[in-house]
Amino acid sequence: MTTPIQVVVIGGGYAGVTAANRLTTRGDIAVTLVNARPVFVERIRLHQLAGGSDDAVVEYAKVLADGIRLVVDTADRIDRDARTVQLASGAVLGYDYLVYALGSGRAVLEVPGAAEFAHPIADLADAERLRDALAAAGDAAPVTVVGGGPAGIETAAELAEQGRDVVLFCAGPLGPTLHQRARRTVERRLTALGVRIEDGQGSRVTAVTSDAVQLADGRSIPSAVTVWATGFGVPQLARSSGLTADAIGRLVTDETLTSVDDDRIVAAGDSAAPSGLAVRMSCQAAGPLGGSAADTVLRRIAGGQPAPFVLGFVGLCISLGRRSGIFQFEHRNDTATGVYISGRAGAKVKEVVCWGTVESLVIEARHPGATRLPAAFGDRERRRMLAEAGAGVGAASGVGAGAVSGGGELA
Repeated sequence: MTTPIQVVVIGGGYAGVTAANRLTTRGDIAVTLVNARPVFVERIRLHQLAGGSDDAVVEYAKVLADGIRLVVDTADRIDRDARTVQLASGAVLGYDYLVYALGSGRAVLEVPGAAEFAHPIADLADAERLRDALAAAGDAAPVTVVGGGPAGIETAAELAEQGRDVVLFCAGPLGPTLHQRARRTVERRLTALGVRIEDGQGSRVTAVTSDAVQLADGRSIPSAVTVWATGFGVPQLARSSGLTADAIGRLVTDETLTSVDDDRIVAAGDSAAPSGLAVRMSCQAAGPLGGSAADTVLRRIAGGQPAPFVLGFVGLCISLGRRSGIFQFEHRNDTATGVYISGRAGAKVKEVVCWGTVESLVIEARHPGATRLPAAFGDRERRRMLAEAGAGVGAASGVGAGAVSGGGELA
């Protein structure tokens, strides 16, 4: 009897689940998925969890293909020489190929008092704690949201729609990646919900206390609950395991998503940095990257040459409460167009996107390879980006700038 090829996938988010499902294309592969939680977390609904309109979880039985072994644990160290993964429980998993799909989580809170008194909303536990803190504070308690990106906007709108007193601090333009026309629409909606928007450098939060936030211009704003929505960080497993990582700890790969240190390790999602030029962290990028990572493993097993990953932007979805939203159409290279859908139609599009994101995992579980993107969909400007970066990581790992036709980004 032939011994199955062992593939371990670390991380059970959008990228990891997509990769695990795609790997079931071959019957001689044994897929093990390692994840810290026994349920799949819909991170794009965490603001809804905090507001009490959704639980933001899906059972793995719905999104994972039959035969995938789920191990509820966390990875402590990768030994690429021994081809093993040391788990927090003390267990050791051997692998023939490893998919590194750890995703992202809360960023380090360096502002004085933020770690003690602010509530991040980067993962399930954070969102649950925020929900509980809001309930304990009461409906009339003042709430501040720090961060004017999509996460901050969505959280502020979700809470304000419930009648809460919300102040949103941007320390820069509201929704910086939005087209100015879409930005004005978002601002009008937030204002209609009662959100007070504080932008500009004077509104930068410099300290957080138990009942207020301190601003760069010297003001102190009352805050019974402070929500921190300013960005994401990644686990440091790659760096601590001696693998090449970028400045924030993402595993550096070539354009086939193969680690520059080991062709038995591929990466996908928020914790991957292809050619050191990572795509924007998002579930919209994670799914296709997970599929591409699995394709790389499958081609190596078959003795073929892996292809560069394919990604291209479509748009940016932001919910503005349960009754409104905005879908900003984008060019493939992550720049906004002047076209968008807003209001109730925008809310419906956002909900369809959230539903479709999970449904794509279900489809991939039942029909591996069904969600693969065509090469023509890729961002053609990624080739230019790599050329401008020079003979960097991509070229050093055997995938030069001239070999990346069809590569791109999706966020």
